[in-house]
Amino acid sequence: MTEMILFEDTELMGRLRAGDDLALKLIYKKYWNQLYLSAYNVLHDQPACEDIIQELFINLWNKREQIEIKASLKSYLYASVRYEVYRKVRNGSVREDIFDTIQDRLHTPAEYGSIEHRELLSYVTSIVNGLSEKCKVVYKLSRDEQLSHKEIATKLHISPKTVENHLNKALRQLRISLGLW
Repeated sequence: MTEMILFEDTELMGRLRAGDDLALKLIYKKYWNQLYLSAYNVLHDQPACEDIIQELFINLWNKREQIEIKASLKSYLYASVRYEVYRKVRNGSVREDIFDTIQDRLHTPAEYGSIEHRELLSYVTSIVNGLSEKCKVVYKLSRDEQLSHKEIATKLHISPKTVENHLNKALRQLRISLGLW
């Protein structure tokens, strides 16, 4: 079955390179929904995700003669979406509240078991692990255990204001590290 899909994609890409716009329509129909869900699972921003996918297919058509696909068409398309999502996050062109629930979204199992989600989760985890010990503990209690500021303050014997300061510092570091500031 996988060989059949690869053969079909290879044939579609050959037809696309030759200027067959029907091949583009078939690729679009085959992959649009999956690619959109991949972007939406990270960004949760419908217009931004639609723009990403639309631009991907415009570029696929405009650069059809130069594109060299080394693995599979599906891998190429997913990688293109992943890089564009990262670019939008880095450039701050998506909503800044993306970090309020990013770990929840990254831990949500995706139908397509995407590598990009594991990579982003790993990157966010490395940023969090680079925080000061107290800041890291507060962040993890807030995000992983979903404790309130008051519950964290009681558990760590600090004031709720100190909890808030640690969370603000952690979120600021995430935004800076991911290029939102």
